[in-house]
Amino acid sequence: MARRYPAPVDDSPLHRWAASGAMALTGLPDLPLGPPGGLVEGIDRLADPFPGLDALALLGERAALMGLWRRGTTSCGGSCRLLPAAQCWLAVSLPRAADMELVPAWLELEVAPVTAPETWSAVAHALMRRDPDELVARAALLGLPVARVGEATASPGVVRVRLGSGPARHPADCLVVDLSALWAGPLCGDLLAGAGATVVKVESTGRPDGARRGPRPFFDLLNGRKQSVALDFDNPEGRRGLRALLGRADVVLEASRPRALEQLGIGAADVVRADGPQVWVSITGYGRGGDAANRVAFGDDAAAAGGLVVWHEEAPMFCADAIADPLAGLAAAGACLEAMAAGGRWLLDVSMAGVCGGLVGPTLSVAPGLTVADPRARPPLASSPQLGADTERVLAGLDLDT
Repeated sequence: MARRYPAPVDDSPLHRWAASGAMALTGLPDLPLGPPGGLVEGIDRLADPFPGLDALALLGERAALMGLWRRGTTSCGGSCRLLPAAQCWLAVSLPRAADMELVPAWLELEVAPVTAPETWSAVAHALMRRDPDELVARAALLGLPVARVGEATASPGVVRVRLGSGPARHPADCLVVDLSALWAGPLCGDLLAGAGATVVKVESTGRPDGARRGPRPFFDLLNGRKQSVALDFDNPEGRRGLRALLGRADVVLEASRPRALEQLGIGAADVVRADGPQVWVSITGYGRGGDAANRVAFGDDAAAAGGLVVWHEEAPMFCADAIADPLAGLAAAGACLEAMAAGGRWLLDVSMAGVCGGLVGPTLSVAPGLTVADPRARPPLASSPQLGADTERVLAGLDLDT
């Protein structure tokens, strides 16, 4: 049920934030907070290429389907925390059991914590005593998603690299091969499907999209308009199938660190230059360049790295649910449509933290009279196919000898 709090009754950014369900995910459990100034208008700009899309409501769809709520310095999903460190704040994500197991190595603990509360207590204690830059660097080496709040404020959101010439393309004439998982990349692929493209979702048989383990309606929202191909990337035949699909694609969408595909012998720029797809969309936490390309990031810590948080009594709090994911998905899809319309061959380097860094601002105060709506989700337009349901048919028309 909607809750009543002080605020305006007009169509101001603050009112729209509250009505969208995003304010229900922002602030303390008993104190909703306004968005950063300029964020609502920035999201409107990201949504310009998609008429009729309620982009603000997208921010709350996962929360609506998972029953999530605002939790202050703990993310809505519970796996990321904003913790004070020496002269700064750090966002620490521990979403996987493997992340919890790496904490003793990260903090160089002599005795490993046993329970999750003990682990978080050890993290909080260490952050107050250790150099935050050293902790972020050690986390990156271990593959832990840890970031200093605001460290990527000046990073570009989308870097467009032109790699050659080519005709302008309409989405309805394009095949999109979507190698991404979870939220940002799949949302981009769904938006391209909504623009008319044929989208084939490709997953590893050994490690399919982890979102399949979440609420089925949310997975359907992101993948219901796609065909499903499953390949064994550890098998030569599976790798041949992947290369053949990439060679046939007009657009490739992926959201992994560059080395993941390089280990399969696939380099994005090389594939595009070799008369492969005209547009390669790469979504990463911090961009493809330098050491940052190897950093792991999720939606909550990437948003914090970009400075996209709200503030209350000098403490940062999470702004909506894993907000870097839907914002990066919107930015990637819009940049892809722009590249297709312009013509040419493109590598689009989308940084989740960078996209968020371009949308920061002071936290808007909440004024009298506002209804804070609960988050909501659209009904899926279609059920997503079972894993690999279209593999045989899609591969039948490809040259697997390449």
